[in-house]
Order: sequence, then structure tokens, then C-alpha cells
Amino acid sequence: MRLVLLGILLLASAPLMAETDEDLRELLIAAANDSESFEDRFDAEVWLTDMSARLERQVPDAEERLDILRQVHREANRADLPPELVLAVIDVESNFDRFAISWAGALGLMQVMPFWLDEIGRPDDNLFHVDTNLRMGCTILRYYLDREKGDMVRALARYNGSLGRRVYPDKVLDKLRRKWFKA
Repeated sequence: MRLVLLGILLLASAPLMAETDEDLRELLIAAANDSESFEDRFDAEVWLTDMSARLERQVPDAEERLDILRQVHREANRADLPPELVLAVIDVESNFDRFAISWAGALGLMQVMPFWLDEIGRPDDNLFHVDTNLRMGCTILRYYLDREKGDMVRALARYNGSLGRRVYPDKVLDKLRRKWFKA
């Protein structure tokens, strides 16, 4: 069934792929080959191609976009989270601006609060570095999901500091359904 769905996805995207810039194609191939978090190169190529198209408007630079996607996939898998959920959180939190700073002082793609660096004894780490931000953000989100026994709404509200309110979780879940999980 999975191979059938992947085949349908490839056939549906064939016209798009025909129009794809050759440089982007080469970057996707390199990204797929360099993605240790995927089961195989084919899975990597399909996911990266699909997600890259969805992210292109927000991150126009193909190399930066693929770097973010590879790292999201790796860190999401490390934390046992769906990568599409992490993409939805980033979409809502920072609109994929790795230099974003919230009114509360949260930093980077996943809007991690800087006090965590001191808490874990790593005050020199930089939350504007994509890998550091994703590692910490995914770890925090996983912790809250475990703490809430899989209740996504409560876990997302905890992540945002808005436990008891649905506005933030609803935004993330809506983004997840409408943009990152659509077929």
C-alpha cells in the first residue's frame, strides 16, 4: 500500500518535477543521499521533494530549505515525532525565520526560550543555529507530549505556555492538516 501511495504521489507530481530547476533536482538528490534518518533513498527523495515544494514560498533558497528539511526530519525522528508536526510548529512559531525573536524572548525556528541553555549547562550554544534549535525544540515537544500522555492539544499548549487555551494548539493542528499532511 505504501509503495502504491508513493507511486501515486510521484505520478501526481510528475508535471511539477518536469518544470523543476535542474539545480534543485541535484540538491534534492544530494539531500536524499545525505539523509540518515530516512529508511532509504527513495523515501528521502519523495519526502524532501514534497516538503520542499510546500516550503518554497517561505524559504526560497533551495539549499537552505533542504538543509532545514533534512534537519527537521532527523531531529523529529530522534525525538519520535512526526516531522510534519515539527514543520507545523515551526510554521506557526517563526514562519521559518531562523532568526526570529518573540516578544517573550524565545529564539529561532521553534522559538526556544534561552533560559534552557543555562538550565542544561550549555550557555554558549546558539539557538539561532538550526541544529541546536531543532534538537532542543523537538526534545521539549516530545517531553510535553509524554507528560500529557499523548494528548496533542495539551502538549502543544504546554509547548507554547498556554495550557488551558486552545488557540495555539488549534493553529498548529490546522496548519498540520491544511499544509503539511494534505495529499
